[in-house]
Amino acid sequence: MISHPSRHCTVELQALPSRIGQVRRIVSAHLRYWHLDALIDRAALGVTELLTNVHQHARPDKLCTVELELLLDRLTVSVRDHDPRLPVMEEMGEIAPLATEGRGLAMVAAMSESWGARPDGEHGKVVWFTLPTSAAPVAAPARAPRLVAADQPARRFTEAGPALEGARPAAPARSAVVG
Repeated sequence: MISHPSRHCTVELQALPSRIGQVRRIVSAHLRYWHLDALIDRAALGVTELLTNVHQHARPDKLCTVELELLLDRLTVSVRDHDPRLPVMEEMGEIAPLATEGRGLAMVAAMSESWGARPDGEHGKVVWFTLPTSAAPVAAPARAPRLVAADQPARRFTEAGPALEGARPAAPARSAVVG
């Protein structure tokens, strides 16, 4: 079930890998509709990590609810499940460099303004994170300058590779568009 009053969206699902991708697309679509395109990557990453945790750790079932709520200048993304055990964020120094697990909550903490977990009744919890809507996009890390096309010597198509023996010249390009 999906409900979406003006600035609120709730999606109920079973946290299976195929469903996680669907929810990521729903979150992206809602943020585009709300003109919050700059938040799409971080929100999709965060919701993916939280749903993956439900898939891997939640008991007795994988049923959960994802909620997006936009209030003033803050987007809150939360995931509610039926497992009362609160998550524990691993210390980055304790995670093996090549480990494939254990970094999810650290990534959520790093890319969000704030995050947390709280009990939800006797048999569940809510894990959430917030993103500011007014913040400028996160700057890309500094990189070594790349060689751009203008800096490279021009090559002719005939220089691109050796010609095949007996190859016919290429036919002129055609378009399926009339005109």
